[in-house]
Amino acid sequence: MAAEVVDRDWEEFKTKFNTKSQIDLNQYKPAQMQRRISNLMTRHNVTRYMDFFLLLDKDEALFRYFIDYLTINVTEFFRTPEKFVELEQKVIPDLMQQNSRLKIWSAGCSTGAEPYSMSIMMSDLTPRVKHQILASDLDVKMLAKAKEGVYQSNELKNVSPARLAKYFRKVDNDHCAVLPEVKEGIVFQHHNLLLDKYDSGFDLISCRNVVIYFTEEAKDKLYRRFLEALRPGGVLFVGGTEAILNFRDIGFQHYMPFFYRKPMK
Repeated sequence: MAAEVVDRDWEEFKTKFNTKSQIDLNQYKPAQMQRRISNLMTRHNVTRYMDFFLLLDKDEALFRYFIDYLTINVTEFFRTPEKFVELEQKVIPDLMQQNSRLKIWSAGCSTGAEPYSMSIMMSDLTPRVKHQILASDLDVKMLAKAKEGVYQSNELKNVSPARLAKYFRKVDNDHCAVLPEVKEGIVFQHHNLLLDKYDSGFDLISCRNVVIYFTEEAKDKLYRRFLEALRPGGVLFVGGTEAILNFRDIGFQHYMPFFYRKPMK
């Protein structure tokens, strides 16, 4: 297929898909995104993007799978445990010197392991205080799973035996469910980070392993919006491969590796 025909096919696919899903693929790195989509197209024996869109448009199950596939829903409790140790021992105590009841946002929460990890951590640190945790994601299917709160044992490998006994009940040999008290204070919300309005006054925003396929322009815009959403002194927590190289230009201060602070006024 001639390059200009492929380009036209890709542009039309992006436009149609944006209209259907409200996901703007122009905000994602084109080479990586085209490679991922082409792999899926090959499995369905189509070579043109618009032919693939027609499949998505008439097959709701495939459309939902495709959204899942694009949004990279890999998650586990206390992912990168050493960072949660820093959160628990340094970041949260620092934040609580300024505010006894924290407002936390897990942006791109996937199946809910991260906001529930935050809830467990905060319950251990301040058992009598109910903190406010917003958990948002683009994928409604993942949000439904998050609200259900049932997890396989491999997703719980970083949960200590003491926390497993205290905050979970066994469902069967390979599944555990979070207890109702872990869910208290968590609001799950469908949200598009690139399009939707942000709340404000957050003490901590965690956005980890979400922006991997975003363009540099989209990431820059996202981090500037996170800066606005944080209160002065609030902290942004990012993934291990997502160091913000231009954090000073955006307006952040470096706090610790993969933690960035909004300056106090």
